[in-house]
Amino acid sequence: MKIFINPGHAPEGIPDPGACNPYTGLQESEVVFCVGEKAADYLNAVGIETECLQSDSLEEVCSAANGSGAELFISIHCNSAGTADANGTETWACAGSAAGSQLAQCINNQIVDSLDTTDRGVKIATPGVNGLYVLTNTDMPAVLVELAFISNADDVVLLTEKQDEFARAIARGITDYLN
Repeated sequence: MKIFINPGHAPEGIPDPGACNPYTGLQESEVVFCVGEKAADYLNAVGIETECLQSDSLEEVCSAANGSGAELFISIHCNSAGTADANGTETWACAGSAAGSQLAQCINNQIVDSLDTTDRGVKIATPGVNGLYVLTNTDMPAVLVELAFISNADDVVLLTEKQDEFARAIARGITDYLN
């Protein structure tokens, strides 16, 4: 079993750090890199091979994932909104992928249960409508995890202080799906 993990946005935030908290300066690319690397470590520890790639090129990410021999694809992100009230965890799967939806539910459940984030549920990306590029251009069951809102004061504390817990929850969600 091999899992491809894509921490979203550019390595070290150059040129695109993703969402940023305007008060703390916390960058999405930093958070998701740490969470992705730690999730890979937890999966490796139980005998699951992983490959991680953080890149600003979505085409590069999808090409690498499709050529990796991975059986699952996990993209990790932080959400952001124009209102500071938006909070919680949501996980996306591609329309028509029952396996992707099941994987998304397993990961979403683990994060919500472990970190007590607001459950925004599993969302479905539809190609041509709201299709998220990495979900619609990978050949294996794929999910995009929005850990929490980097624009929310309470969620940003979790994103800063609970990265290991997010990583463990993602790894547990994957093992739940596999079992």
